[in-house]
Amino acid sequence: MKKTLYIFSNGELSRKDNTLYFETEKGRRFIPVEDTGEIMIFGEVEINKKLLEFLSMKEIVLHFFNYHGYYMGSYYPREHLNSGYMTLKQAEHYLDEEKRLAIAREFVRGAAKNIRQVLKYYHGREKDVGDKLNAVENLTASIESCRDTSVLMALEGNIRDHYYQAFDEIVGNPDFAFQERSRRPPKNYMNTLISFGNSIMYTICLSEIYKTHLDPRIGYLHATNFRRFTLNLDVAEIFKPIIVDRLIFTLLGKKMITKDDFDRGTEGIMMKEKARKCFVENLDEKLKTTINHRDIGRPVSYRRLIRLELYKLEKHLMGEREYQAFVARW
Repeated sequence: MKKTLYIFSNGELSRKDNTLYFETEKGRRFIPVEDTGEIMIFGEVEINKKLLEFLSMKEIVLHFFNYHGYYMGSYYPREHLNSGYMTLKQAEHYLDEEKRLAIAREFVRGAAKNIRQVLKYYHGREKDVGDKLNAVENLTASIESCRDTSVLMALEGNIRDHYYQAFDEIVGNPDFAFQERSRRPPKNYMNTLISFGNSIMYTICLSEIYKTHLDPRIGYLHATNFRRFTLNLDVAEIFKPIIVDRLIFTLLGKKMITKDDFDRGTEGIMMKEKARKCFVENLDEKLKTTINHRDIGRPVSYRRLIRLELYKLEKHLMGEREYQAFVARW
């Protein structure tokens, strides 16, 4: 699969004939455009119309993050795989409450079962998360009885509340106490890591949607409204526990990120550039990691799993096969 390019430095991203280059005070670096699927920009980077035209032609998505590492928006090129038929099918399944609810339930069920897998993994390693695991299992059993997406969203939030309460036991580091979920700005180091990782996961899912016939503006769990994208938020729910959260536990467990890797300012806590680079480098390695896929019968990467999830959703919308969310098996 094509690679993700992360840009942390300040400079200018430009087109040179039939390729790209990034220029800073230290010099010019050429980018293998045929091997690049998306570019994530964290630094102050200058771009121009000529570049955007070239990125559209090469089907490369740009994602922008601000100084604090928060996702700000994307340059989403003209869709090359746009399908009026698929858009109509997406809208049909959104406007029909029962059809929408069936898909939304499966997103929550996939997220809940992957949360359960994470808790089971650490429970098996003598972490005291048994009560949280039982609470998640009991709440997961209630998914089918939800008759409204707002109730389903509330249930999903409740599941995550119990899950987050297990983080302190899993991490075992008082510097990274969870306390409670907080966003924009995160109130502590753990929440800063979670918010950063989730933002990256949302953009990765958006990039994968771009490579399918699906329209990212039509989601099912998250209401389709005046926000530009919602389907990527839905799909990310399934993968955040097994990709982002597991990565956070690994980085902290190996002390690859410590409390010294954060700054506290007037707008809250932010990760230093060194920590953000460490996070995305290890996330990139995680996404390349392969697992044996039972249905396909061969190894696939975690990144490929996201694309396969979208293909399954397409088949559901076309009435070919009922959608079932991916659940990790360790």
